[in-house]
Amino acid sequence: MSITRRAMLGATAAAALPRFGRAQATPTIKLGVLNDMSGPYRDDGGPNGVICCKQALIDFGVPGKGFNVEVIFADHQNKPDVGAGIARQWIDQDGVDAIVDVPTSSVGLAVNQVCREKNKVMLNSGTGTSDLTGKQCSPNTIHWTYDTYMLAKSTGGATVKQGGDSWFFITADYVFGLTLERDTADLVNKAGGKVLGDVKYPFPDTSDFSSMLVRAQSSGAKVLGLCNAGGDTANCIKQAQEFGLMHSMRVVAMLIQSTDVKALGLATVGGLYYSESYYWDLNDRTRAWNDRIKGKTVNGIWPNMTQAGDYGVTLHYLKAVADMGVAAAKADGRAAVERMKKMPTDDDCFGPGRIREDGRALHPVYLFQAKTPAESKQPWDVAKVIATTSADEAWRPLNEGGCPLVR
Repeated sequence: MSITRRAMLGATAAAALPRFGRAQATPTIKLGVLNDMSGPYRDDGGPNGVICCKQALIDFGVPGKGFNVEVIFADHQNKPDVGAGIARQWIDQDGVDAIVDVPTSSVGLAVNQVCREKNKVMLNSGTGTSDLTGKQCSPNTIHWTYDTYMLAKSTGGATVKQGGDSWFFITADYVFGLTLERDTADLVNKAGGKVLGDVKYPFPDTSDFSSMLVRAQSSGAKVLGLCNAGGDTANCIKQAQEFGLMHSMRVVAMLIQSTDVKALGLATVGGLYYSESYYWDLNDRTRAWNDRIKGKTVNGIWPNMTQAGDYGVTLHYLKAVADMGVAAAKADGRAAVERMKKMPTDDDCFGPGRIREDGRALHPVYLFQAKTPAESKQPWDVAKVIATTSADEAWRPLNEGGCPLVR
C-alpha cells in the first residue's frame, strides 16, 4: 500500500500534537462539603456552608494560582452510615481530595475514620465533640471552629461564676450531646457546683420537650443546660418560654449560633448568654467579609460561626496546597494536614492563629449576650460581646485530651 504525501504530513502533525499542540491540563483539587441539607442542622451549615466554602476560592484567587478547585456537596441526613458511605464514594469514585464541614458528631467521627483510612483530608467545621482532637484524633483531620470543651468553658464557666451552681441537663442522646454534657458537668463540678439531674432524648426524632422541661423545673436546679443544637435548641427555648421556665430558671443554650438567635427573635432570647468563635460585627475584618458574602447566601441569612469556619478552614487548606504543590497535596492527605499545621492561620473571620499537633485550630472565643429588641439597631444586630477568651486559654490543654499524636 502506497502512502501519500498528504497522509504522511497528517501523521507527522498528529505525532507532534502531544508535544507542541496540546496544552497541559490544569490540575484540580476537589472538595466535598458534607452536611445537613434538610434536617435540624440545615441552618447551622446547609447550603450556606457550601456558599462560604466557595467564597474561600474567590478570596484565594482560584483559578489564578496554577490550579482549579471544584466543589460538590451532599446531605448526610445526620446518619453516620450515610455520611461514611458518601465519603467513601467521593474518595473512591469521584476523586475528592478533602471533605469539608461535617456537622453531627456521630457522622463527623465516622467520616474522620474514612479520611484516615483513605489518606484524604477532613476539614472539619461542624462537628462539636472534643473527642475529635482527643482519643479519636487523626493525622488527616483539622478541627477548626468550636468544640464541646470550648463551649463548656466559655458559656458554662461564665454561668457558674454568676451564681449558676446547680444544673439540670436536657441532652441529645448521641455523641455530641453526651460529650457536651460531660464536658460541662466536669467544669461545673470542678467549680464547686453540682448536677441535680438530666434527661436524654432520641436524636433527631424528637420535637416535643414538654415532659423534659417539667422534670427540669421540678429538679430545683438554678440552671437548665441545653446540650443540643439547631432546631432542637430552638424548640426547647420556645417551649421553655411557654412553660414559664425562662423566669424560674436560667436557661443556657450550650450551642446556639447567631442564625438561631435571629430566627428565634430577641423578644424570646434577649439576655441569653452563648459562645461563638465568629460574629459578623466583631471588627473591621469580619464586617468586610460579611459584606462580601451576605448577598450570596440563601434566604438572606448572614453566616454563623460554622459557616464562617467552612470558609476559614478551606482558605487555609488552599494556602497549604499552593505552598506544597497540587500533586503532593493530592497524593498524601497527611502531608497536606501537616503542612497546614506548620503554617500560621489568618483570615478575615477568625484572625491570626495556629493549629496544634492534635489538629485543633486555635483562635479567640467570645461570650455573647443576645440583645434585647430595644438594644438592636437592625435585624442582624443580635448580640454583644461580654467577654473574650484568648486562643491559648479557650481550648482544652494539649496534654489533657489523650490524642495519640501528642508526644
